[in-house]
Amino acid sequence: MNSQQKKSSIHTVQKIQITDEEYDQRLDNFLFRRFKNVPKSHIYQLLRSGQVRVDGKRIRADYRLQFGNILRIPPIRLSEKDCTQATLIPAKFFTFHVLFEDEALLVIDKPGGIAVHGGSGINFGVIEQLRAQNPSWKFLELVHRLDRETSGLLMLAKKRNALVELHRQIRDGLTRKHYLTMVCGNWLNSVQHVKLALNKYTTAYGERRVAVVKDVIKTETIKPMPAYTIFRLQKTWNNFSLLDAELKTGRTHQIRVHLAYHGFPIAGDDKYGNFEINKRLARSDRTLHLSRMFLHAHTLQFTHPISKQSMELYAPLANDLQSFINQLDTKFSVF
Repeated sequence: MNSQQKKSSIHTVQKIQITDEEYDQRLDNFLFRRFKNVPKSHIYQLLRSGQVRVDGKRIRADYRLQFGNILRIPPIRLSEKDCTQATLIPAKFFTFHVLFEDEALLVIDKPGGIAVHGGSGINFGVIEQLRAQNPSWKFLELVHRLDRETSGLLMLAKKRNALVELHRQIRDGLTRKHYLTMVCGNWLNSVQHVKLALNKYTTAYGERRVAVVKDVIKTETIKPMPAYTIFRLQKTWNNFSLLDAELKTGRTHQIRVHLAYHGFPIAGDDKYGNFEINKRLARSDRTLHLSRMFLHAHTLQFTHPISKQSMELYAPLANDLQSFINQLDTKFSVF
């Protein structure tokens, strides 16, 4: 066994108590950073099989560690092949456009098509690339998430106390997040408040989805979460409408599901959208061309976690989405 394998392998059970420098991290992220040369697939296998435990209990990968938790880590033995594969990194990293950065925060303009973190067949998302590009940074965590196809403002914390404070602001409704989205159909109301609870579920093919649930009692499989979005009409064309969506809660796929439920799916949405329209828009030989979901995080308001200064950041519409608006302006009369 070479020195790399020795560094990656554990021959006995380890028990680690979570300190105030480590709490509020996702369990999988904690393990990724602690065992950098262990393949993520191996760590997820240990989690799924229940070999990694918190306070003696099986736990989900997305569990957020609490101060004082006792983490049990089983023996880890890796082959030379595993160690070699684990150290592979992309030959070329993406250069992210930085909108704000100081000693506590980093805010980037995330392009569409890049996942915020690895998993489900993706080795290097935004967070993994930034950590690899900046090895001197001792701490870097996502403050919130964006879907892979969503572009725009993404905030990351470079200090744990900044992360904890920003999560508090989000929980207490003290932040404001606005998105621009193009929907299929002629939206009528200038302002519309949508309050519909959402529930996560898994399809027969193992794909995770979200659906609106109304008048349903909470059960083991149905766990409705309140969700609130405010939509403001910006512009309309023939069968397309540009909306500003303000998130009052931050549920998975909230904007996408709320709009689809009301009969106005987002153009290009491959999960909840109008697939015939999406197929036509994806053709490069057409006057109207859109190759991804039209959803962009454009405005973010919050209080700086360290300086307490009021912050408002803006990300201009991505080029491909602005191009689609230009195509609509050319093809249709604007009301």
